Amino acid sequence: MSELNDYLVRSAAAITAMVERDLTGEMERAASAVVTALSSGKALLIAGNGGSASDAIHIAGELVGRFLKERKAYNVIALPANAAVLTAWGNDYGFDTVFSRQVEAHGAAGGVLLAISTSGNSPSILAAAEQAQMMDMTVIGLTGDTGGKLAPLCDILLNVPSTSTPIIQQGHLCLYHYLCEVVETRLSNG
Repeated sequence: MSELNDYLVRSAAAITAMVERDLTGEMERAASAVVTALSSGKALLIAGNGGSASDAIHIAGELVGRFLKERKAYNVIALPANAAVLTAWGNDYGFDTVFSRQVEAHGAAGGVLLAISTSGNSPSILAAAEQAQMMDMTVIGLTGDTGGKLAPLCDILLNVPSTSTPIIQQGHLCLYHYLCEVVETRLSNG
């Protein structure tokens, strides 16, 4: 088997493992929380570092712009997208609180934080989740296999059964594209 085919087989195995884990109930809860928040004027805030920062921006693009339907924009903010806040706050106070500070600024009771961390152990993501909890926001974790330290801070955990960062990120793509589709469909249908 070629190296490419081996990689694709490992990727497919992670997707199959997600099917076997059956995240249906957790995904339903996540979609309901996001729909409830957005339909009541609350924001969906999304945080992640590195590749997960890119995922956060991707998700916001799908929901502020459009995923599959022509419709109104949704109140979704990718916290890694504001370079001025990240660099000013990070320089003056440290990187560990760059997202929790933004949750404090943009979050509200009834809103949702989607916290993305392949390991579940990123200090800035943990701090954001703690801030969201203090504000009575729903915390949805998008993680790897165990959920790491983030798991107990989450109301809803969508965890990809892998310890390989790129494979976890591929699983995240499947999960958040599905979440975008469900949210858009439900909000578009009233």
